[in-house]
Amino acid sequence: MIVTVTADPVLDVTYNVRGLRANPTHRVVAAHEQAGGKGVNVSRVLTTLGRRTTAVLPLAGPNGIAVQDDLQRAGVTHCLVPGGAPTRRSVAVVDDHDMTMFNEAAQTSDDGWWHALTGVVHGLLPGARALVVSGSLPAGLPPNSYRTLVVLAGQRGLPVILDADGPPLTGALDARPTLVKLKATQLLAATGTTDPLAAARALTDRGARNVVASVGPAGILAVTTDGTWRASLPGSLTMRGHPTGAGDAVVASLAASLSAAAPWPQALADAVALSAATVVAPYAGHFDRELHQALLPAVRVEAL
Repeated sequence: MIVTVTADPVLDVTYNVRGLRANPTHRVVAAHEQAGGKGVNVSRVLTTLGRRTTAVLPLAGPNGIAVQDDLQRAGVTHCLVPGGAPTRRSVAVVDDHDMTMFNEAAQTSDDGWWHALTGVVHGLLPGARALVVSGSLPAGLPPNSYRTLVVLAGQRGLPVILDADGPPLTGALDARPTLVKLKATQLLAATGTTDPLAAARALTDRGARNVVASVGPAGILAVTTDGTWRASLPGSLTMRGHPTGAGDAVVASLAASLSAAAPWPQALADAVALSAATVVAPYAGHFDRELHQALLPAVRVEAL
């Protein structure tokens, strides 16, 4: 089982329109709501892949009820922690060529629910093969809160993937997470280094055992204990679509590979293919199964 933690879940709302433009009124031709947040997306992908997973997340308010209902419909196993600020919404307005996002800010809450969430994770880890900690921290929590979860997994010898940036990332590095996953822009911001490869190596110097950075259409860059690689699709196969959730698909694939002790080249190839198959899907956490398998042989993994 792969346990995912989403400290700041969201109700994702997608409005499809024809011709997104500034100022005029738009007629919504289709609307979609689903449970969201980075760890939730990871668990949704893993569920579709047929991997056992449990999503741990706090929920509150009407949006929280809607998130829970969607998780149940999707068959995503979950452990809910009551409390915290009311669950927020994220609204995406999408046409055939573009997407505009509106993310509600997380409200400040006390940290009582966080202690309950930590206890839930502690109880799940004996049956787990990996832990994924993803996304932002709600206002009101100490910036090093993720460190506690990394330590809990480390005490059991479990691989832990940390997909966060800013203080939630830097506050957990000294606990030596197995894998840190970042976008290239987040990687550079965390280190002040303009070269992605040098920045990834700087994070390994600060405690991360392995670092994987998404570099958009160029694929992913990985600095690991076994070597350094770049994995990508040929330019002619670069997927076009909406990239929301593609990074979460990378995390889901890497979590599955780490839990199975797959070699890095194999793990990176699958992560690139699954991410590309997610880009063409209309919503985060969904992917094209046939495209995922078809793209695998085309992924190029280059040792640097």
